[in-house]
Amino acid sequence: MTRAHLPGIIAMAAIVVASNILVQFLFGNWLTWGAFTYPLAFLVTDIMNRVYGAGPARTVVFVGFIVGVFCSLIGTQIMIQGDGFTYPAVTFRIAIGSGLAFLTAQLLDVGIFSALRRGTWWKAPLASTIIGSSVDTAIFFTIAFSGSLMWLEPGNDVSWAGEVLPLLGVGPAVPLWVSLAVADWMVKLSLALIALAPFRWFTASAAEPAEIR
Repeated sequence: MTRAHLPGIIAMAAIVVASNILVQFLFGNWLTWGAFTYPLAFLVTDIMNRVYGAGPARTVVFVGFIVGVFCSLIGTQIMIQGDGFTYPAVTFRIAIGSGLAFLTAQLLDVGIFSALRRGTWWKAPLASTIIGSSVDTAIFFTIAFSGSLMWLEPGNDVSWAGEVLPLLGVGPAVPLWVSLAVADWMVKLSLALIALAPFRWFTASAAEPAEIR
């Protein structure tokens, strides 16, 4: 790690912290404000990969993971009251799902980007972000809310997430958590396309790293 990598590290840490805070605030029926900030982590990873190579990109990912774990530990100590109940802001399942999803998806993003980096400029960031985002959504929402994984945290009642409702209010009947996952995934896909513009702007003058690891 060098001083040149610090902007990427700081940006990743800021995104993770902001997302952990904003996830507490709802946006409509299916999203939280954190859904709009978290996907920017893929943009940071891709820019670092394009400018400095896969090694520094992985370093940024691990920093983001450590910051995320720290935020989750704090969240487990913050108690929220609502509907006559007191519960932690971050449950064990959410902490596990968030950390595993972040690390898996971001490292997958780095690998896919590296494999496609010699092609047309937009293919690597778009493919890596779409695939990484899809894996991230699948891992997080399944671990955090699927009724089939109640054994992970028996004391955490997530039966509300299993309520069967029309998908996004208009589609076939599915558990509520599936609608939440699909809405989150759609935001990630939209931002993957939008992020191509800042990615191009930040990396247009960057030379290919001399050594890719």
